[in-house]
Parts: sequence; structure tokens; C-alpha cells
Amino acid sequence: MNEEQQWRARRAFIRAHHPDRGGDAAVFIAGLARLDHAGPPEAFDRVRVIVVRRRPLVVRLIRALSRRCRRRSARVC
Repeated sequence: MNEEQQWRARRAFIRAHHPDRGGDAAVFIAGLARLDHAGPPEAFDRVRVIVVRRRPLVVRLIRALSRRCRRRSARVC
């Protein structure tokens, strides 16, 4: 499998199994790890999966409010 075919296989897997599209997160992460190690090591060195946990609602609201207040314009927040 050449590098172009590996990229196509990876994109097809992501489209089919991404958690935002109803796929299982554990299957998605395991599949990407398998695809990362299937080809030559240098082929996917520039691609990494980063899982970001969602912050609690209170933290998100406080951060949004603090950002809004930092962007002061002519109006007072």
C-alpha cells in the first residue's frame, strides 16, 4: 500500500467511525492506532490523535465570561 492509499484508508476509517458521527470512541482510537502502525513510521509522523476532555459547564461559563470582559470595547460588559 503506498502513502496515498494509506491516507485514503485513514480518511475512510475516520468518516465511518468518528465519535461525532455516532461511532464508538474506543473503537475509533484503537483503529487510528492500528492505522498509524500499519505503514512506514515516517508516513504518519505528522499526524497524531489528541483527545481533549470537555470541561465542566461552570468552568466553560466562567472562561467565556472572562474572555468577554477582556475584549473590552467602548461598551462595558
